[in-house]
Amino acid sequence: MKKRIAFFDFDGTITTRDTLLEIIKFQKGNFKFYLGFIINSPFIIAWKAGIISNQAAKERMLQYFFGKLPVNTFQQRCDEFAANKIPELIRPKAMHEIATLKASGAEVVIVSASAENWIQQWCSMNDLQLIGTKLQVKNDLLTGKIENFNCHGQEKVNRINAAFNLSLYDEIYCYGDTKGDKPMLRLATFSFYKPFR
Repeated sequence: MKKRIAFFDFDGTITTRDTLLEIIKFQKGNFKFYLGFIINSPFIIAWKAGIISNQAAKERMLQYFFGKLPVNTFQQRCDEFAANKIPELIRPKAMHEIATLKASGAEVVIVSASAENWIQQWCSMNDLQLIGTKLQVKNDLLTGKIENFNCHGQEKVNRINAAFNLSLYDEIYCYGDTKGDKPMLRLATFSFYKPFR
């Protein structure tokens, strides 16, 4: 039997929306969400214009909404989000593809720029491996910073190569929906861009 592995981007590929935005709404409510985006709009514009990095913009949002929050409180709310909200965001075609791959004996790995905190429980419930962004914690509080690098673009490839020896696999499947997934897609023997739209 051929040895297969599949790597899926999460936000926009498996889900219909960006879960960073959804977790902020879930934990803070719509009013604080929109107010926070207005306050931080200069940083969002700077990121879109290429003046600051994806990671810098993301850390700004994380610091504003979650900085100094006890990690246990944050994690509890993330687990509630994973159980109650994420299932509403999942694309049925993506889950069908995952089920088909698993039935063929493939390992399936979610590779996401979103924090592992709010995806891990959903992945565990669906028997999927996870590589995601890790949030920095000091003295049991979120700092709002990312530990090392945002799992985006080339960092997805770096993290995959650190976790797996791809030369051991006969077939590599990769699924993504943005330019940040394209380095990962280039790893594949079979790549799929926006496959579930």
